Amino acid sequence: MSRTRSVATSAASGRGVHRRSVLAAAGAVSLSAGIGYALHPTDSEAATDAQAPAADSRQAIAEPALAPYTKGTTLASVATPRNSSGYQRLGDGPGWQRVVRGELATPKSGRASRRRTLAAFVQFTDLHLQDVQNPLRAEFLRSNGVHAWRPHEALTVQGAVSLVERVNALKGAPVTGAPLGFVMTTGDNTDNNAHSELEWFLQVMSGGRISPNTGDPRHYEGVQNSGLKLYWQPDSTVRDNDKALGLPHLNGFLAAAIREVNSPGLNLPWYSTVGNHDGLALGCFGIHGDPYLAEFAIGGKKLMSLSAAEGKKLQDAIRDNKDPHGVGYRDLLKAHAREMRSVTPDEKRAPYTPADYLKAHLDPAYRGHGPTGHGYSSANLDAGTQYYTFRISADVIGISLDTTDACGMPNGSLGTAQLKWLDKTLTDNKDSYAVVFSHHTSTTMTNTWPDPARPAEKRHTGAEVLSVLSAHANVLAWVNGHVHQNVITPHQVSGGRSFWEISTASHVDFPHLARIIELTDNKDGTVSLFTTLIESAAPHRTDFTDLSQTGLAALYRELAFNTPGASKTLANTAVHRNTELVLKKG
Repeated sequence: MSRTRSVATSAASGRGVHRRSVLAAAGAVSLSAGIGYALHPTDSEAATDAQAPAADSRQAIAEPALAPYTKGTTLASVATPRNSSGYQRLGDGPGWQRVVRGELATPKSGRASRRRTLAAFVQFTDLHLQDVQNPLRAEFLRSNGVHAWRPHEALTVQGAVSLVERVNALKGAPVTGAPLGFVMTTGDNTDNNAHSELEWFLQVMSGGRISPNTGDPRHYEGVQNSGLKLYWQPDSTVRDNDKALGLPHLNGFLAAAIREVNSPGLNLPWYSTVGNHDGLALGCFGIHGDPYLAEFAIGGKKLMSLSAAEGKKLQDAIRDNKDPHGVGYRDLLKAHAREMRSVTPDEKRAPYTPADYLKAHLDPAYRGHGPTGHGYSSANLDAGTQYYTFRISADVIGISLDTTDACGMPNGSLGTAQLKWLDKTLTDNKDSYAVVFSHHTSTTMTNTWPDPARPAEKRHTGAEVLSVLSAHANVLAWVNGHVHQNVITPHQVSGGRSFWEISTASHVDFPHLARIIELTDNKDGTVSLFTTLIESAAPHRTDFTDLSQTGLAALYRELAFNTPGASKTLANTAVHRNTELVLKKG
């Protein structure tokens, strides 16, 4: 298949428009708002002039002599426990080797000397930046399951800033040495659909000073200074359940956790994909028509304890996909009003709407290294959509999907209009390779509650999305998150078409990973996708006396490893980590 730099879309008038130019610094340009017409130049860095000269697709991305390298990646070293029992301290451990996977095509000898880079970028996923003092949070579910709350959650901002610092320190793509074009976040950027969290996310990515605190500006108010043994009380001498398992007593921890943090911002352009936690309260409930829950989020009362039986009832409703609007959650809060503790009200904790999300991304204050809107545009705002396509590099387009079911519940789906748009976008751009981004995986798109904004529109599962992707020979990869685990899945279909689904572990649960992805043409009828995992820049070793921004980022990782009930297998096996994924050219 011949691949060219032009990308087809259609203008409002129906005339074809070819996108000819790319961001010189990044090779990544917004193209379309996901509703079938081109953006205006004010919405992106892209030129839309149909008379602009066509770029030469025969020129590959330059590959500096520094490649290959391992420093700063999990090829060189991985955080590893230094002791085998009790609270485990982390240190430098051996790196993970690269594994070649040939399920979709036979790797041919000599390809390393022939290959040319098509694109290189970084994936962040499931940052879950958390306003841990928000009254709407349900930490009390820990009474039914210890994994329902994590001791390290107050440090998500410090951990995310350290991940930005890691990317800024990278020399380029580790296999090819090509410049990294951009960072894509694949959803759950925030944790509880709160304005405070959205502001912190945008500042982490684009740069700025962040105060990861709401309510009383002078001190923390939440479950970690409640005196309840259900939660780790780091500053207190209370013998809580987590200290009994070895978590440390750290004087000054909570004051440090809400202290101002400085983010340098990414030195690359970045794009954003939406996840269920970005649109739903607790990542579960569509509450924007419920004034009680919206008011509760900004109010002055917080429920901190609940019986295990009541917690199980609520968790079962979520697991069984029964309560998308959080009616049971609202009733539970009302029933326990007398047991709530007083906290300082704060309007910054208000839930944000999809329109708020788009406006915040379009705000010039959060532009950073661009592009304006980070993929989204004023056309998205006008149409009420959160999906789009953009130019990744000369021969590759990116497609960002909105897989959140706005009705509620954690798993996802697509509406008919978006599924048709996906099919048309791939058809219109058949001369470009395509990488699809989403939050949900193919196996977690099982939620088909009707969208309240489009109640008559059918919702479609991951199996139906796979069917659409499988019909297009230009699809190379589907990159996603949601499951908080590294999983790489080959998809083989009839006619020789195939692609890889790349799911990456979260940055809120150990091992706190992100992923570099490089696309290369092997010039032998095959394409290789290289995946390389990275950790944050924080040192593996921690110092309990170091409560600086960097010290807290290191502690974030170690506490996550020691979280009671946490899985130790989210990194998965070698075939899902650092890989070369080979497939036939379509």
